[in-house]
Amino acid sequence: MELAAKACPFLRNSSPSALRSLSQRPAKTAMAPNGLVHMAQQCPVMGKAMTIQARSAMMAGSCPASAGARHFSSSAANANPVKSQVLEFASAVSSNDIKASVQHELHKANPAPGAACPFKPAVPTSFVAPTATKTFDYEAVYESELQKKHQDKSYRFFNNINRLAQRFPRAHTAKIDDEVTVWCSNDYLGMSKNPVVVETMKATLSKYGAGAGGTRNIAGNGALHLELEEELASLHHKPAALVFSSCYVANDATLSTLAQKLPNCVILSDAMNHASMIQGIKHSGVKKMIFRHNDTAHLEELLQTLDPSIPKIIAFETVYSMSGTIGKVHAVGMYGPHGSGVAEHLDFTANLNRPQGSPMQTALDQVDIISGTLGKAFGVVGGYIAGSAALVDMIRSYAPGFIFTTSLPPAIVAGATASIRYLRNSPHERIGQQTNTRTLKAQLASLDIPVVPNPSHIVPVLVGDAEVCKAASDELLRSHGIYVQSINYPTVPRGEERLRITPTPGHTEEMMGHLVRSLESVWQRNGLKRASEWKATGGRAGVVEGAVDPAPIWTDAQLSLSAEAIGTGKAIPAHTLLGAQARATSVAQL
Repeated sequence: MELAAKACPFLRNSSPSALRSLSQRPAKTAMAPNGLVHMAQQCPVMGKAMTIQARSAMMAGSCPASAGARHFSSSAANANPVKSQVLEFASAVSSNDIKASVQHELHKANPAPGAACPFKPAVPTSFVAPTATKTFDYEAVYESELQKKHQDKSYRFFNNINRLAQRFPRAHTAKIDDEVTVWCSNDYLGMSKNPVVVETMKATLSKYGAGAGGTRNIAGNGALHLELEEELASLHHKPAALVFSSCYVANDATLSTLAQKLPNCVILSDAMNHASMIQGIKHSGVKKMIFRHNDTAHLEELLQTLDPSIPKIIAFETVYSMSGTIGKVHAVGMYGPHGSGVAEHLDFTANLNRPQGSPMQTALDQVDIISGTLGKAFGVVGGYIAGSAALVDMIRSYAPGFIFTTSLPPAIVAGATASIRYLRNSPHERIGQQTNTRTLKAQLASLDIPVVPNPSHIVPVLVGDAEVCKAASDELLRSHGIYVQSINYPTVPRGEERLRITPTPGHTEEMMGHLVRSLESVWQRNGLKRASEWKATGGRAGVVEGAVDPAPIWTDAQLSLSAEAIGTGKAIPAHTLLGAQARATSVAQL
């Protein structure tokens, strides 16, 4: 063994941990049991020696040609010390024969020290040998990457916007007396300022303090967390739910963990899925197939190519936040008679008075796992999934994104529960949002200002150039007191840059009139392309000749049903509001 170590530069110069790793790695050929043996067989010295000994063993009738390789592998796993683990490779041949074979091959090769070895010494993958005396310039890399962002106009500038709770959608900038109107918030229904939510959070903060105290496993699992999960499960008519620190984490952790646990799983993903879903799919490491956005025919084509017996995950969103198309998190709270989302909305009448635990089967029951956010329509922060009890418990038990992070503070989860309960009973906010959205889209269309067609509450105004889009956003803020953030690559494809407007029930007719006049001024002053001009030049982002605006998700009849519920006292007149406040207070006092 000492001879082999001296004779072989690869063995002599490689670290024990690297050799152990090679011995545990699968070989690229069936002729070797592992990666280390495969390398030895390729060596002009060791390979020939192993062949000689294998032939000798066959002539002696003791083993097949692979015996030497098998013993080489076995010794690598069992011998001590580690260096010797990789040296004994012939079980049926004496050590003198091994010594003679190695010496014979070395004599024939007559190498200079290390010259006969075609391999570089194996080193642990975490180790990188220094190549120069000069230290690495980290800052230069950072500056170079930032320069790329500036050059392609995708660098993100964050505006200093401070929303005023008592006057939202009004806000002030860095200067307290410089007020603007916010038209791009994801607080779609203004629930962050709702008195029921705010008072619940105040009471909870006073009783339980600011932080959760740890992960859900260590001091961070309270009655308020469990009650929120019960409320979410009930909202979606599912047996269980699980709350995460954000919806990004919920999507990443759930998709990666679930796919890893399903043997030979294949994920079929919509081409426009959110970054959090894409990240979860990447982290899973499983096979993925991409279907064209909202193209169920293409999805069916892909499904037909797969074995029916293998598990599959179809990952898609219900409202795509930058285009408003229907296809997740930008829908909960705003769609359906109780705010459960688009799946509930599809069977609006059936779900309007559906009791909990009803055996009725609707579109909501066809979705196995629902992921949603607490940070948009519900006005707080956090994310969640809802599904079967076994699924939720498995994700709870295995997902690192859930296990190893501090749980949401008690005031946050109490506020989220209060918001969900309020919106389940109140269609006021949904009706106000939908009415304002319809009005704004109609007014922009009358001015030929290009809006990317969609049936949802999102109003994406197409600009089509990153630099121009940022300039338009700046001009609206600086000259008109309107905050609408520009949306550029990579959030949207290059050439489809836009101003993303999100009307809320809190926007007044006066505010909307000012917005429309301001947009018209910016379009005129800068010569921005109108909808008709986009269509005449081939169109972009759905603004094309002959395109028909999709009907709104909320139909006139559904808005009337909700309005009728308000009128009959089924939703949120004074007595229901008081009831919601009482329930929220009881949560805070747990």
